[in-house]
Amino acid sequence: MAMIFPGMDPYLEHPNFWPGVHNELIVYLRDQLRPLLAPRYIAALDARVYIEMPSRQFIPDVVIRKDSGRSRGGVQAVAEIDDAETVEFLANEIEEAYIQILDKQSNQRVVTVIEVVSPSNKNPGEGRELYLKKQRQVMASDVHLVEIDLLRAGEHVLSVPEWVARDRGPYDYLICVNRAGRPRCRYTMYRRRLRERLPRIGVPLAEPDPDVPLDLQAALERVYEMGSYRDRIRYDVPCHPPLSEEDQAWADEQVKKAPPAE
Repeated sequence: MAMIFPGMDPYLEHPNFWPGVHNELIVYLRDQLRPLLAPRYIAALDARVYIEMPSRQFIPDVVIRKDSGRSRGGVQAVAEIDDAETVEFLANEIEEAYIQILDKQSNQRVVTVIEVVSPSNKNPGEGRELYLKKQRQVMASDVHLVEIDLLRAGEHVLSVPEWVARDRGPYDYLICVNRAGRPRCRYTMYRRRLRERLPRIGVPLAEPDPDVPLDLQAALERVYEMGSYRDRIRYDVPCHPPLSEEDQAWADEQVKKAPPAE
């Protein structure tokens, strides 16, 4: 099932869809790398697991119970405790997968880490803190770091400073490659606007091996097809997170021109 948009589908950024998109994208990127890395390297999945407190708009069921502070039974309290409210809701267990490229010639040493950014990484909370901690660990090591941000909303979290990326021109999506070595202040960036195809990026390996290509657009198209997102997305409502008025009009036009879903 072909994608409607030439590059990133902004409707996939919706919080209801992104967790599935993220996990599927990681798997298809891994699968794309596998034949390119053999026989020396292995593309392996790893994950961070943490508990995330949901934001107000995404709490589906909140139970509020009035608690009386008055003493019960035969125990006489010295002073009454004021009435209070107990609020109960389900916290989310988040599992964020990422890719590690292992070198079999050096006892499966990690040579490259590939991250796909999630909303929780771009907003205050444990998800962001854990992401930045992992980022600092990689940057302090001899491991290459590839970061893929396909989310327009939230704060900048990639290792390249935001002002450096913005100085090069506007973008909606950003991919950054930071190579191991000293100093670690040299970045390869791929900036993309909404209306552009996602890039084919170079993934660094151990010296002297050349970079291997990774086609983000091809992987996203596979996610879109295998996840049946054409049938699941409501393209008749405005995009969330919102687009600019001009980009929403362009997106609506792409939807109108798209052939009917099979």
